[in-house]
Amino acid sequence: MRHRTFRLVGVVATAVVLLACGVTVGIRAAVAPAAELPPTPDLPCGPGDTPETIQGRVPLADYNSGRAALGYTCNASQVSHVGSSGRGGGSSGGYRVFRYVDGAGHACAYYDTTLLFPANAYAAGTGLTGVWALDMADPAHPVHTATLSTPAMQSPHESLSINVKRGLLGAVMGNPLYHPGQFDLYDLTGDCRHPLLKATLPMGVLGHEGSFAPDGNTYYASSLYGHTLTAIDVSNPLLPTILWTSLNWNVHGLNVSDDGKTLYFADLARNGLDNVAAAGTDSRGLTILDVSQIQSRAANPQVTVISHLTWPEVSTPQTDLPVTIAGHPYLVEVDEFADADNVGAARLIDVADVKAPKVVSNMRLAVNNPSHRNDGSQQNDPNATSGLQGYAGHYCGVPQQVDPGIVACSFILSGLRVFDIRDPLNPKEIAYFNQPSTTTSAAQGPQGAYAMSQPAFDTARRQIWYSDGNSGFYVVQLNNGVWP
Repeated sequence: MRHRTFRLVGVVATAVVLLACGVTVGIRAAVAPAAELPPTPDLPCGPGDTPETIQGRVPLADYNSGRAALGYTCNASQVSHVGSSGRGGGSSGGYRVFRYVDGAGHACAYYDTTLLFPANAYAAGTGLTGVWALDMADPAHPVHTATLSTPAMQSPHESLSINVKRGLLGAVMGNPLYHPGQFDLYDLTGDCRHPLLKATLPMGVLGHEGSFAPDGNTYYASSLYGHTLTAIDVSNPLLPTILWTSLNWNVHGLNVSDDGKTLYFADLARNGLDNVAAAGTDSRGLTILDVSQIQSRAANPQVTVISHLTWPEVSTPQTDLPVTIAGHPYLVEVDEFADADNVGAARLIDVADVKAPKVVSNMRLAVNNPSHRNDGSQQNDPNATSGLQGYAGHYCGVPQQVDPGIVACSFILSGLRVFDIRDPLNPKEIAYFNQPSTTTSAAQGPQGAYAMSQPAFDTARRQIWYSDGNSGFYVVQLNNGVWP
């Protein structure tokens, strides 16, 4: 076990060094190429938009001509941007963006500024890293009000999570594989502009991803290749305690059903780095667990597998978001990155029968498909073949769980993409916003967009908030009546 730990740390350290040098890195196992799926149909763009030529693509010629610097928009426009050239304060976005309104009516945004280790690590301890809090009273002029700089907030990786019901913000320390799971918990209810630290504890778990149960009493932390899944009782925010932990699965992103009894997780397969996805339960995809005994606080809780699902075009399953559309339960599942043959992109999974989940539709872009990926000119686009960037999906978010209407997803080099999912069998792309970085330097990172975050939503204004690893936080307005 000790040897394995050092080997994995070395892999990640090497990956980060190579990333900084612009070298393609692939640490995911290959799977058989899937049959090509059609790209999601899209809507016409409106007046004043700056559309793409191929869905999702930023060609090398556009960088050379200066066209890429203008950005790419369709039925969307920028309201505001927090960031600057180079990696100053707030300019390096991470993996999660959240919106919260406290009892006094203050609207706040939270986003982690850590991408990988973080990209702005040189600024650690200066107040420029950590999780940023923004006063969003005027979305056109966000105001930075606080920086959460406790250990987990300095490098939460994909574990930053909010529970609106209880007004809690939590995270475990994480990195691309796993980190010692220092757990931090903040209270947002008093004044969301200035979160109140309730606990920062070495919980003895490993960190990478994390999410609250809907009632806000349990925080689940996973460590990916550390193979840990841990349930933390946060019913008393001053004294979090471990309820249960397991080494049985290779858990990536996760979410919990409304009643707290069912956990859906993105499964990277027990064999980890050495796995080649195969038929059966040890394959990358979706795994559904019965966690009802954790929810009920049973002594010595038992957790059992309900079902497992994979799909032909699987790459690296990222997370699964429970939604209900017209009274029917689904998951919005997104795969991150690409492997040698496939871009997993995103899909809707019918979970009316949790024992037999099934994929009912896909959300993907033209650039994700082999006919374009294998085209020589697309492979020459900046960072198109990068194992840590590329034309691929990463995170999705919805404005509400019941009848969300839309889903917004970060598609890395392709920026922010928005889909209408009112008809879950036939989603369509209705808008996009992509502002690629057009220079490469140690300060600014690699060329192209680095859209990795789960977006947040200001439904009343028809606005979406997201962050980009190269350039920071954005407020984007949907236009032309495309938000249903």
